[in-house]
Amino acid sequence: MASTGWQHPYVNIFKHVKVEEWRRSAKAGDVSSHLDKTLKCPVFRIKGPVPANSYILLPKNPEHSLRLTGRYFYLLFRPTPGKYFMVHLDVAVEEGQVVRISFSNMFKEFKSTATWLQFPFLCGAAKDSVYENTSRSARHGLVGPAPPSVRWTCLVMDLRFTLSVYLNRHHSHLKSVKLCANMLVKNMFTSELLLDPGVSFSEAKQRGLSSSQGTGPIPREMSFPVPKGSCWNDLYDHVKFPSEGTKLPFDSIQKQDLNPKPRSASNHRSPVTDECLFAKVSRAVQHRVLLSQQIAVPKLLPGSRAAFRPSLVEFSPKDWARHDEVQLQDPAACSSGHVSSGPHRRTDDGGIHVFVHPEEALSTHESEDEVACASVSRPVSLPSFKESKQQDLLPDPILRLSRVIGFGGATTRHALWTKSGDAVVYPCHAIIISMKIATNEQRFFVGHTDKVSALAFNGGSTLLASAQSGSSSVVRVWSYSRGSCLSMFRAHAHSLCCLSFSHGGGVLCGVGKDRHNKTMVVVWNTLNVSKGGEVTILAKAHTDVDIITMKIAFFDDTRMVSCGRENIRLWRVRNGTLRSCPVHLGEYHSLDFTDVAFEEGISSDQHVDDRTLFASTRSGHIFEIDYSRVAVKNVKRLLPAQQQHADRREKQTFNTGPGIAINSISVSSSFCATGSEDGFLRLWTLDFSSVILEAEHEGAVSEVSVSFDSLQVLAATSTGNLGFLDVSSRGYSTLMRSHTDGVLGFSVDGIRRHLATASADGTVRVWNMDSLHQLYDFVSEDNPCAVAFHPHEQTFSCGFTSGTVRVFDVSSAKLLAEHRQHRGEVIGLAFSSDGDFLYSADSEGSLVLYNASEEDHSITRAACNVVARGTERAPDALAVSADSSRLAFVGPSPYIVTIADARSLDELLHVDVSILDVESPQLDSALKVCFSPASTQHLLIATSANKILWLSTETGRLLRQVSDVHKHPCSSLAVSEDSRFLLTSGHNTVKVWDYNVTRHSSSQMFIGHSQPVRQVSFTPDQLGVVSVGDAIFLWDFLADPVECLTDSGSPCKASHVSSPPSDAEVNGAQLSNEMPRQTAPLPSSQHRLDVGALDRVIQGGLGFLSVCEDDSGKPVQTMGPSPSLHPRPAVSFLKVTDLDSFSHLNADEPDPLELSQKDPVRPDCYKHFIPRLKTSPLDQSIAAPPPQDEGIKLKAVIGYNGNGRGNMVWSPDQGLFAYSSGCVVVVEYLHTGTQRHLQGHSEEISCLAFSNDAQTVASAAGSSRSLVYIWDVQTGSRRSTVSYHRGAVQSLAFSRDDLFFLSVGDFSDPGLALWSTESFQLLSSVNMCGPIHDAAFSPTAASQMACVGTHGVYFVLLHTRASNTDLKVQRVSAPSEAGDAELTALCYHMDSLLFTGTDRGHVCAWDVNKQCCFMIWKADDGEIGVLLCGGNRLLTGSNTHWLRLWEVEAVHGMTSTGKSCRINGGTKVAVEQEMMLDGTMVSAAFDNSVDMGIVGTAAGTLWYINWSDSSSIRLVSGHRSKVSDVVFSGDESHFATCSEDGSVRVWSTSSYELVVQFQVINQACGCLCWSPSSGTDGSRIAAGYSDGTLRVFCLASTEMEMKLQPHYVAVTAVTYSAGGDVILSAGANGLVAVSSPTSGATIRVIRDHKGATITSIQCVKEQCKKFGLEGDEMFLAAGADRRVSVWATDWSREKCELLDWLSFPAPAKLADDSLPPSLAAFCPADHSLLVYTGYGVEKELSFYSLAKKQIMKKVALTHWATCLSLSPRTHLLAVGSKERVLKLIQSTSGRFQDFLRHSDSLHACHFSPSGALLFSAAFNEVLLWEVPGL
Repeated sequence: MASTGWQHPYVNIFKHVKVEEWRRSAKAGDVSSHLDKTLKCPVFRIKGPVPANSYILLPKNPEHSLRLTGRYFYLLFRPTPGKYFMVHLDVAVEEGQVVRISFSNMFKEFKSTATWLQFPFLCGAAKDSVYENTSRSARHGLVGPAPPSVRWTCLVMDLRFTLSVYLNRHHSHLKSVKLCANMLVKNMFTSELLLDPGVSFSEAKQRGLSSSQGTGPIPREMSFPVPKGSCWNDLYDHVKFPSEGTKLPFDSIQKQDLNPKPRSASNHRSPVTDECLFAKVSRAVQHRVLLSQQIAVPKLLPGSRAAFRPSLVEFSPKDWARHDEVQLQDPAACSSGHVSSGPHRRTDDGGIHVFVHPEEALSTHESEDEVACASVSRPVSLPSFKESKQQDLLPDPILRLSRVIGFGGATTRHALWTKSGDAVVYPCHAIIISMKIATNEQRFFVGHTDKVSALAFNGGSTLLASAQSGSSSVVRVWSYSRGSCLSMFRAHAHSLCCLSFSHGGGVLCGVGKDRHNKTMVVVWNTLNVSKGGEVTILAKAHTDVDIITMKIAFFDDTRMVSCGRENIRLWRVRNGTLRSCPVHLGEYHSLDFTDVAFEEGISSDQHVDDRTLFASTRSGHIFEIDYSRVAVKNVKRLLPAQQQHADRREKQTFNTGPGIAINSISVSSSFCATGSEDGFLRLWTLDFSSVILEAEHEGAVSEVSVSFDSLQVLAATSTGNLGFLDVSSRGYSTLMRSHTDGVLGFSVDGIRRHLATASADGTVRVWNMDSLHQLYDFVSEDNPCAVAFHPHEQTFSCGFTSGTVRVFDVSSAKLLAEHRQHRGEVIGLAFSSDGDFLYSADSEGSLVLYNASEEDHSITRAACNVVARGTERAPDALAVSADSSRLAFVGPSPYIVTIADARSLDELLHVDVSILDVESPQLDSALKVCFSPASTQHLLIATSANKILWLSTETGRLLRQVSDVHKHPCSSLAVSEDSRFLLTSGHNTVKVWDYNVTRHSSSQMFIGHSQPVRQVSFTPDQLGVVSVGDAIFLWDFLADPVECLTDSGSPCKASHVSSPPSDAEVNGAQLSNEMPRQTAPLPSSQHRLDVGALDRVIQGGLGFLSVCEDDSGKPVQTMGPSPSLHPRPAVSFLKVTDLDSFSHLNADEPDPLELSQKDPVRPDCYKHFIPRLKTSPLDQSIAAPPPQDEGIKLKAVIGYNGNGRGNMVWSPDQGLFAYSSGCVVVVEYLHTGTQRHLQGHSEEISCLAFSNDAQTVASAAGSSRSLVYIWDVQTGSRRSTVSYHRGAVQSLAFSRDDLFFLSVGDFSDPGLALWSTESFQLLSSVNMCGPIHDAAFSPTAASQMACVGTHGVYFVLLHTRASNTDLKVQRVSAPSEAGDAELTALCYHMDSLLFTGTDRGHVCAWDVNKQCCFMIWKADDGEIGVLLCGGNRLLTGSNTHWLRLWEVEAVHGMTSTGKSCRINGGTKVAVEQEMMLDGTMVSAAFDNSVDMGIVGTAAGTLWYINWSDSSSIRLVSGHRSKVSDVVFSGDESHFATCSEDGSVRVWSTSSYELVVQFQVINQACGCLCWSPSSGTDGSRIAAGYSDGTLRVFCLASTEMEMKLQPHYVAVTAVTYSAGGDVILSAGANGLVAVSSPTSGATIRVIRDHKGATITSIQCVKEQCKKFGLEGDEMFLAAGADRRVSVWATDWSREKCELLDWLSFPAPAKLADDSLPPSLAAFCPADHSLLVYTGYGVEKELSFYSLAKKQIMKKVALTHWATCLSLSPRTHLLAVGSKERVLKLIQSTSGRFQDFLRHSDSLHACHFSPSGALLFSAAFNEVLLWEVPGL
């Protein structure tokens, strides 16, 4: 998806679409440009008597979309006085729908559907007008037309809020806007910011409003003009939706109160709990609150139920001051190594703290908003913005930065030695670190706001200069000894990449880029900086040459040298001018130069210009340059080592091969050091003839630096490693390793003081927290994203972006377990405190529970769609209570926090945080959750509104809250072990709070990170804090531990952290030959170069595991491969237990149920599905054509299969329903009437099921081995196919949470199969003792379901353990009061009641918890097959055709008496309404209140039922019996069908709706035809029946006009003559009768085919003179004896002569063979050509010429034809077969395509008169096809 960054901060919609050009926008009606006098600018005027006829539409093409993602929609308009207006917003939601939001002053009340929201708009009136006073006294605005004084209005609509609250949908983007008359409109725009039109830019600046706070003034181009001295609100109206406060009518859009309660986004907002305010809310919000009350009831064990009340705790805290001050530390405030026990310094203002060791008193600090820069000599404290009245958090500071793990950030090219050589200085993102190489003790220089890009020391290491990257490039000069910033100044350049101090510290040189991206060199005068003087610019210059490095000559402060790509230049400052001179490079002018260094050790009497300059290149060349002559003196090239002998390596210095890419060079008096791209630090002789020492690194060496005493060489690598080589001892020491990308998460092993971190660089590393050494390095191609240490053992788990979770044993470097249960990125990983369980969550909403007590960490349970989707809550999306009893997380939506049982993942409590503040204009979502360790009854939640909420884990009640925690969303949350302190992080800051915040807030803020902090937490010993983001920060926690550790009042000192474990405690990792070295390689001499251990690698599930124990020199050994994981079986079978007894109230203990092995017996109840008997074989070899190449495409399905059971489903919210017809699933949209066809089954579909979100439909078909197809409703594609049952599938059902899917087998294989909806893998199955008729999941408990059958009711419980899901079944027989009855249908009511129906018309009410029946009543005289419940209503449908609606509210208060169930005669339950339909009820679906729904009957009809007006509307009609024929009318406006049930039905071709039906009782209709006359008035249908009669029906009068009796046997074919003069009909005895349509008399009888059934008759208009006969028409008749007669006729003269007689030979048939029919037809293009097919020697089509009296062509067929039709337009033929294949043939070429869409043999197919449409029929399945052609 394209980036939406261009839409920030707003999008001017009219400008975006260039509305005035009307290319991407459209207008209709009276739309014109108008100059408005109030706004003094052009506006659009839309007017018209009907608002819908005059409008502006954006965009013009409805297929296009604006794709504006802004949350807020702004409309600047003025309704026309006395008129109505209307606005439509089409908004796309993430669920894939488009929702229309409309508002108008025509609407009287709020209305909503699943895809449409209608809000009434109440126009405001001018201030102090009579209309305003009237509306104010009436407590609502002006309903109806706009008042005369209506004003220009700025409407602000929160689209995200509107969709979430009213429809529970997630806003995606604005698709289109339609502005309808009558109004004036200036513009529209969208934005993520909540802008205030009444605030000017100057006022916003004064109040501190900015876009970072989500607010600000309205853009100038969108603002309304305000004359000087006037108030915006006096001139215009500001309408916000949702509005603040309560307004009538509810859910209306109107002007807010003129004196609203102040709600500012400025810094003066209170950071703590506001007073509880109770206000009326709209019905939609009330419904949301009620819903939250329902879902928030904890699902506890019996006896431990708790009720959730989402009301706020009533207390009235006072305003607390906010502290955003900057405080600097007094060096005397801390003592080295211990927490001070003396009195703490207190100030009256809070602050942002950066506290380090006492050696460094920093002089400048930065808050989140500002940069404090000054040249100071002592600590200062900047005053706070507001006087503080709060109690200070003590001690102050409470955190002290102790150690930082990290190196680099912006660069790894800058690492410096101090003059003494005992410490190195290097950057770590925004912090500069000085580390002593002997003790690893660190000091920090803090003050930069962006990553440090350059460092430089003066010659004595007294002054340190640093520069930061980014556009605001700042240079700081520090006193190294004191650690204070002496001066800070801007460089006037972007991205300073290089700094160089002169030896004396008086001159500083810097290189960067200017605003035009040209290289800029600046030279500053820093001579007086140490004395408090200012820094001034000596000179600066711009150049086009590239500069990588620039250094000031140590012998002259005015001379400099630089190098870069293709240049080396010498610089000099003279008279305030900076000039340069290039070195002539000759043939080497194209080289890339990387570094320069001056020759050292020159005698004092040597001239300063007589010195050599060295320069390195990426090609391996070393240049020696004569500085005084500015010329190249010598060039040498360094080549890689070449193996000459087994024990000796030599290095040649100059050759033609590839050279060593040199990144850095440093020269001492005795050797030269180089760092190269191949990872080697090499020490060379000064003439580069040989290598003295070398050390290999893991990455390219980016920087080398020789110490001042030439005894040590510092090396930095591009992979973030920093170390030094001791030249005398030839030992190498690693000072620091670091991640090369951001740190995503961490975990601490408190026992061994190990720290594990996961980074975006693809590695997981384990560190020693005391030595800062890296112990282990895990590398994988799959990026890690979360890590968690086991609380006791030396193991840790790691989650990856692929969803894989791996568990490692650190001590043995062994992979313990690997699970790939997740599909999304792992966002949460946590062990329980007791170490028994491990939990993981992913970005797709899944949650997995593992058994951590087992080595393989087997999966105990997996749950889908329970965690909020997305990665913003990583890496600590899960929180486990201290007692390991509860697990908390955000989900299933961002607004819900769930508390679950930590051992089973059963949900205990849901809390909706979005409703806790009903006054908030925005929906608040949860970001982080955290339990209080000391009290498991406290759950802390960080929200998107920058609040922290304290909730009760028992009731969900809000205990207290703190607002404005950070200026950015809180990214991490932690509570100390004693629950005295709270730790939060937001953006780049860390805050420490007093946990017990009651009446006063107390917190301290700390900075240092240059990137957002990803995670922060206390160490397990509570003596430290760890924060990670750009690097790893280790803080000392200085809080006095006396109160929690001892009862005495004497102060105690917090000692340093314990010493690290010995080598014996840290087991060595066992490695293979390619393992990365344990220690850095040692240097060697020229003849002993290979001194370091080579890399070794362990192969495991993570990729590479490297052990880098820098503080240990122990050898390592090889380890064997980890044990493989044995997969568990996916399916489990459990024994069924029986609760059967003589009375359901006196049930004995359950006994094992023995499964019957007898042949299955079909149950005697209509509810059970029995496939229709078919003898047609299925051709499995058919290859369907690609969809894009199909010659015919399915257009519509006519009819509904009344033989199915539960084969109709309806989604009221989505406005669609699905049903089956044959083997096709039809998805029909009620609003449009359009159909979508799900094609793939080849057998009759028995049942369907909708998922609860209506996005998935399941269909089952097959009688021998059923197949269940899973379809995506939106795309129509098949997602999956499952198969388990040996017989047909009786029932399908989705669980309420859509996690499970159930299929039930029929009587031949009675059993239940449970499937996962995520993978559609079989989870569990169980065989039942008898047929099952119906099944359903509980609507409230996802783990409960029930089914009914011949042997009673079955209560089923789902148990999930690890990867196994089991079904526990309890059977209870039907109550004896119902007699010998079978339970046929069931439905749940609430969560504890179950209704079942019987085959004798009884309804039984069951207590689900007690599993007993407590009530029964007689509801019908027949079998009940449909049972639905909603609210207090129960719907029953039976085979008596009665549909009844019952009031069952009284059943709620009834319970079992313990002896017998009560037989209710109607005193407790009563029939509200009843209705008789046209057949047995086989399927039904209603809305939640059972007010309206759809019912399917066995007659093939779908009825729409509306109980409110007792109406029933026929939605879909179809034939129950076999369809005999289907034909089009001449104008194709209608088509007619006839059936063996005696009906003739006429349908509309455009809508497929039934127009009229003619029914003849007890007679089968075998054929029909339309009269040739056109028009509805003249259209007639002639139909032939089984009693030999012909009936003529008139469509105009919808009556039978005439009844004829030309035959005494069944009529098999009928047609009108071409002119409509006669009716030709044929009987089963072979006689052809010619009848008059006017008199009904039989004119002639043709007996030539007597004895052979006539299968087809056709008449065409054709002059017969060319055949030698008189006549203007021809007709043919084909008989079953394979004879075809052709006749020439002139009916006006009553002439009929035989033209030709055709006989087609055939072999003898077997006695049991049923022969295919003989079919013949005239070719539409040439009536002299006749096509015949029938039983013969070959399966073929024969083309016979009447003129030539011979067969002209034959086309071979693959099957015997059962029906034939020729297209009048093209040379296409349609041929149907018994094998269910419809074949489309191109007669000229023989090209064909096969289509398998019917579940039975085809017996009719007909092209329309135009050839554009085609009908095919098989039994009662009628399909309408479009014919694009082959």
